[in-house]
Amino acid sequence: MMCEVAMEEQEREISDIEPQECSKVAENGVLLVVNHSRIQPPFSVVLATVLYCAEFVSAAVLCSMYHKTDDDIWMGTTIAFMLLPAVIIQLALTFIHRDLGRDRPLVLFLHLLMLGPVIRCFEALVVYFKAGKKEEPYVTISRKISLKKGQGMPMEWEIGQSERNLATHRNAFKRTAVIQAFLGSAPQLTLQLYATIQEKYILPARLALMIITLISITYGALVCSVLAIQIRYDDYKVRLRPFAYVSMIVWRGLEIAARITALVLFSTALTHWVILVGMCNLLFFFFLPWVEFWARKGSLTQDVEKNFSKLGTTVVLCMFTLLYACINIFCWSAVQLDLSHRELIERKQRWGRLAMYYSGRFVENFLLITLWYFFKSDFYEYVCAPLLAVQLLICYSLAVLFMLLFYQFCHPCRRLFKYNVHDCLHCICCRTRRREARGRRGKLPPSYSTAATMVLVQEEPLELLDPRNSQPLDLTSQLGERETAIVEDMMEAA
Repeated sequence: MMCEVAMEEQEREISDIEPQECSKVAENGVLLVVNHSRIQPPFSVVLATVLYCAEFVSAAVLCSMYHKTDDDIWMGTTIAFMLLPAVIIQLALTFIHRDLGRDRPLVLFLHLLMLGPVIRCFEALVVYFKAGKKEEPYVTISRKISLKKGQGMPMEWEIGQSERNLATHRNAFKRTAVIQAFLGSAPQLTLQLYATIQEKYILPARLALMIITLISITYGALVCSVLAIQIRYDDYKVRLRPFAYVSMIVWRGLEIAARITALVLFSTALTHWVILVGMCNLLFFFFLPWVEFWARKGSLTQDVEKNFSKLGTTVVLCMFTLLYACINIFCWSAVQLDLSHRELIERKQRWGRLAMYYSGRFVENFLLITLWYFFKSDFYEYVCAPLLAVQLLICYSLAVLFMLLFYQFCHPCRRLFKYNVHDCLHCICCRTRRREARGRRGKLPPSYSTAATMVLVQEEPLELLDPRNSQPLDLTSQLGERETAIVEDMMEAA
């Protein structure tokens, strides 16, 4: 009891100091660590909401123009690609925030009006601005680490309610951004580019919608990459530098633009065959996780929702797999699914699957462009077709190059890779000779791909220096009796 009272007194002392200071109190085997970083503004929530509203409004304006010109086919498909992701986003937000069991009629009514992201964004902004007027933002955010001799290190987090609410909103909008990008924006951009080529002129409203959808797809792919990094390395503080974001934006933008252009050009020459190409891609990537799941003889995870039956869990996993397949049709999803795992995502970086995807996608784009070149219509007589084909292949090659640059130099956890890009590009014979030479010398030279750099303490644990060691970290062996301050807030949004 006396220890608990002393601990509470120490916590009160820490919570009453100035936010610019970083206090450390260690007594009776108890180490209190405080992070006074301010709550970050919900920029990702605002950006996702702006893209959602901009695309919805521009698509509605374009539909009204199609209605005036009696283009019923373009109008119907535009409405379909506008409403489908909007409905799924409303369901996803309601599911994540668990509003069905709460008395919130106004919020549910706004979801029925397809304005769910707007009210959620407003709630996030209200939480953020109110946080500074209470006692919370960084004063009550404290962490305490209990060190007991002969035992592990249990850690307890005391985080303000405002930060928890903002984290929920950020996570929800990251997922809705991916849904919007690949279930709505990608098909919408493909449709409008096809309509532009078929009608041989560009409408200002259509051009605006195409630009917005391209930005939305690129942002969704960026979110996929960042989420994959955060899930794989959730024990580390992941912070991307500006050059890493630039390389990812260029990589994703070129990849998506080249892919969609190849599909659209092929569809203008062989309209009905593009349906077969799209369905083959969709079915392959949809059934691939399920085939691997059945091959492993795994069991369905029950952590999707506790109240779900096995049928409900299967439906949710099918929707998740459908989104995964739609992503892979247009670009690399950056994750591999494991339906038996609690997080549904494999943590291991599979370089072989990454190489197979980009090699196969390059060959497929090459075949689509080649078939378009031989079966193209008379409209392309005014366009240098060989130059256009070469430009598309170069754009996709540049996307692969920027992807390699990102994993080689810009990935925040690149030093944790057992093998990096430079290892994978070496030939087998070179690796064999190097391995034999190292074996004769008796020791391995230091390599940056086998040393950790992003850990939760100031100094690197020796356990991470061996990439084969997958046991959980024992930070007590590194801390001893000295004080340690955690520099970054693990709950800060990426």
